[in-house]
Amino acid sequence: QVHLVESGGGLVQPGGSLRLSCEASGSIFNITVMGWYRQAPGKQRELVASMYSGGNTNYADSVKGRFTISRDNAKNTVYLQMNSLKPEDTAVYNCNANLRQSRGDWYRPYWGQGTQVTVSS
Repeated sequence: QVHLVESGGGLVQPGGSLRLSCEASGSIFNITVMGWYRQAPGKQRELVASMYSGGNTNYADSVKGRFTISRDNAKNTVYLQMNSLKPEDTAVYNCNANLRQSRGDWYRPYWGQGTQVTVSS
């Protein structure tokens, strides 16, 4: 079984910073891509940032220059440093990992339970 546990959400004022963490644990053979998605009330879930094990990254245009994704492959952990936060960044942020549990297994997506980020004065 695999678990993704996020931490680091909370309430912050506009212009502030937060750092999200997500650790994948359990029976894991290897992870290709880890990333962060978010969903605001009344909106569709969107990709915020993702990072492949080799280091390639992708960012949503709305967060480029403000958010930075990083990974510790040895710890199966992904981070999201969020700076210059705006009210429109308010959402539930979910961690995602595409992984397989054994050499012969298929890669499957796994999700964390989500962490709330609220940007408000």
